[in-house]
Amino acid sequence: MDKILNALQESYQALVRFLLPEGILDYFELSKIVEGLTGLNIYLEEKNLPPTEYNDQKLESKGFLPEVYIQDFPIRNQKVTLCIKRRRWEVKATGGIISRDWNLVQQGTRMTKEFADFLKAMY
Repeated sequence: MDKILNALQESYQALVRFLLPEGILDYFELSKIVEGLTGLNIYLEEKNLPPTEYNDQKLESKGFLPEVYIQDFPIRNQKVTLCIKRRRWEVKATGGIISRDWNLVQQGTRMTKEFADFLKAMY
C-alpha cells in the first residue's frame, strides 16, 4: 500500500511541477486548488526556508504578506490564477522584518527570469 501511495505522490508532484512556473515549488508549497466558475485558482504558500543571505542570523517566521493574484497560462481552456502568499521573517537581533530578495533567487536558481521579475514587481 505504501508503494502505491508513494508512486501516486511522485506522479502528482511531477504533474504539478509541469503545470506551474519552473522553480516555483523550490520556494512554495501547493496548499490547495479550487475550481470555480471563472477557472482554476492554485494557492501557493512560501516555504519557511529563510533567505540564505540571513544564514548567520536568527530569524523567526512572522506569517505572510497579503496574498497576491497572478494570471497564469490557461490549462485546458480554463483561466488559471496563482494565489501566492509570500512569507516574512523577523530578524531577532534587530526586530526588523524581511522577505526573500527575488533578485538573488533569480540569479542563483532555475527560476525563470520572467517569474522572478514578476515576484519582484509585486513588492
